[in-house]
Amino acid sequence: MLTISVALAAAAALYLAIEWRSVRETSLLFWSAGFATITVGCVLALLRGSGLLFIGIWFANGLLVVAHGFFLTGVLRFTQDRLSRGWLMIVVVWFALLLLPVGPQWSKVMLMVNSLLVASLTLKASSLLRPHGKSLSVGAVQLRYVLLIHGLFYVAKAGIAITPGTLIDLATFGGLIIQISLVEGAMAIMLIALSMTGTVRYRREERIARLAARDPLTALYNRRALEVRAGHFFKDVSPAQPGALLLIDIDNFKLVNDLHGHIAGDRLLVALSEMIRTVLPERALAARLGGDEFVILLNGASSEQVMELGGLLREQFQQYAGKTVPTPHAVTLSIGVNLFDQPPASLAALIEQGDVALYQSKRSGRDSIRFVERPMADINH
Repeated sequence: MLTISVALAAAAALYLAIEWRSVRETSLLFWSAGFATITVGCVLALLRGSGLLFIGIWFANGLLVVAHGFFLTGVLRFTQDRLSRGWLMIVVVWFALLLLPVGPQWSKVMLMVNSLLVASLTLKASSLLRPHGKSLSVGAVQLRYVLLIHGLFYVAKAGIAITPGTLIDLATFGGLIIQISLVEGAMAIMLIALSMTGTVRYRREERIARLAARDPLTALYNRRALEVRAGHFFKDVSPAQPGALLLIDIDNFKLVNDLHGHIAGDRLLVALSEMIRTVLPERALAARLGGDEFVILLNGASSEQVMELGGLLREQFQQYAGKTVPTPHAVTLSIGVNLFDQPPASLAALIEQGDVALYQSKRSGRDSIRFVERPMADINH
């Protein structure tokens, strides 16, 4: 069984290392290092049959603790958590175990302390994978429970080790608990490795989907992502809960690129996106349609609220642009607003109507807010 564990641990280490080459998730490297350490520990454990008890028992079992330390570190990198310095005491205890004399009378002490160290590291890793206000992926949930069961097994193993009358002989793998431990170890290697891979793959797929939905420069939603989310957004629109679309365009943006360069233009777009995020109410949506054109969808909005939000945006943006990218003509915002109290036929139709209002704002001298429902309204500040 120990030979099988060597093969499984080596395969798991190689498998996770190969996964890392394609995914580049640091957690996989630590998890791979953990299984590589188990491989070395199992190989050294075979030497106890040759009489090398210190290396084959004490040091080999110590490497099991190191391996689970790698597993915990991988989970920490995955969850972006940190441990207190108190956990460094495990290193002190580990070295203290190496100082224990070799002999049958110390086998129970060794097994109990070693099992508690492994259990502490494993149960901590499992607790870090608890959902914090959001659901976990299937792989992360599976990894959490596999580590939980694995840790509880080692707690039980520590308890059995100090039970009177229990046969434990680490030198010859004698005793029922030792045999069960070998079987559990082989099963845990397979389950933990598969769960680790599933956890990271889900995060990678989630990251790819998130990137596909975002504008690469501003990190706001792109038009396609907005269309996907708009359908659900429109379901809540009613006369009692009207919606509003704000179509935003930067006035004289070409002057910024011509006078200050495209990098300065990109910085201005990023600055505007940050301002939009700052003023965006809860449940509202914002996207960059392309170029220097942005859109905001508001729920439960009145014309007064739209004026307040649009006016705040225009004021902040004009101050920022005037200081960072001075031009002969002011760089400002023109906004076309479409208020609606019924779900529209489509987002495209809503944007088209807002575009008409935006064009009217441009024609009337820019730096203004124009409402579709009130064609004569032109509020300048």
